[in-house]
Amino acid sequence: MDDTTRSRFDHIFDEVLESLPPRIHELIEEVPLLVEDYPSEEVMRQMGVRHRCQLCGLYTGIPLTERSVMQSGFLPDRILIYREGILSASTDRTGRLLPGRLREEMRITILHELAHHHGFDEQELRDLGYG
Repeated sequence: MDDTTRSRFDHIFDEVLESLPPRIHELIEEVPLLVEDYPSEEVMRQMGVRHRCQLCGLYTGIPLTERSVMQSGFLPDRILIYREGILSASTDRTGRLLPGRLREEMRITILHELAHHHGFDEQELRDLGYG
């Protein structure tokens, strides 16, 4: 990914973040949100993903619904957003990037991963239209 694409993506991503409701901003304060170009080989293997552009985001951590005061020594929760996956999901069949779709895919991915933090599983997210 070239610097121009990365910079444009990050600019639009910042705009999408700013447009989210205040309550979503509060939730993001609880869980660090990091943006990377693509998932590592290890993450792809763990997730069963064959192509790195297939994954748009990933929540890592212990969902709030599964936490206990007895838990300690775990890595902190975080949300990873993958540029390549979101860009791939935002293109048409000819490979042309659709700006409106890009913004929507960013928004959906952020909300999807935050929902995992709050204990929603994939089926529940599909039922809500975020799967």
